[in-house]
Order: sequence, then structure tokens, then C-alpha cells
Amino acid sequence: MTTPEAVPYCPEAVPFGRRWAARFAVGCAHLLATQPPGRICTLLRRLRRGARPAGLQQTMDARDSVLAVSLSCGGQKGCLPRSLATVLLCRMHGQWATWCVGARKRPPFAAHAWVEADGELVGEGCPADYYQRFLTVE
Repeated sequence: MTTPEAVPYCPEAVPFGRRWAARFAVGCAHLLATQPPGRICTLLRRLRRGARPAGLQQTMDARDSVLAVSLSCGGQKGCLPRSLATVLLCRMHGQWATWCVGARKRPPFAAHAWVEADGELVGEGCPADYYQRFLTVE
């Protein structure tokens, strides 16, 4: 038996300019997600140069915009493109959130990608020590 999942898809809820920026970030994130982890980290490290740290609210707004315009980023398997699109959208506004990839600390094993701001996981609904980090671009 499967559990139904509600995906927050409502593009009209995002202002027109931000909607197109979010769609562009999602497209770039899907392309970037096909690359090896080392290449992703290298590119993100280059992109973050000159950006100021993103606050929790700005990062949450970027994540919400990504979720509003993309069904694929809202699903259970959408964590990598969702996290990449979120940091790319933050970067479009001159800010940078911490991008992380890791796994749950407790069984069962599950890899995950997420975004942090101000030392907190953004939109994950779990404590900051729930995941073990493997890759980080701060």
C-alpha cells in the first residue's frame, strides 16, 4: 500500500518575475543534478563567490518558490534538484545558503540533499543533527 503525497504546486502564488527566475533555477538544477558530485561542488563553490549569506527567511522564500513552480522538486526523489534550485535562486538574489548532501544518522539508510541557513535545516521538519553531512558548500 502506498501513502499519498501532497505536492505544493501553485505557480500563480509566486510573483511573475520570481516565478520565471524560479523556473530557470529549476531547469539549471535538473541539468546540474546529472553531473558527478565533485563537479557539482566545484561549480557551486565558483558560484558562491561574492555572495552574502542568506538568512533563514530568504532561503525559505526561495525554497517555497521552487516548490510552487516545480512538481518534480516537490516529490520524495526531488531533494537534489530542489536543494540545487534553492541555492541557485538565492544566488540570483546575491545571497548564498549552505548546500549539503548526506545521509540519515539512524537506520534505514537514506541519502538526502538539503539547504541550511543560519545553522538550521530549511523546510525539512527535523532537527539539525538528523543527517550526517558528506558534502557541503557553505
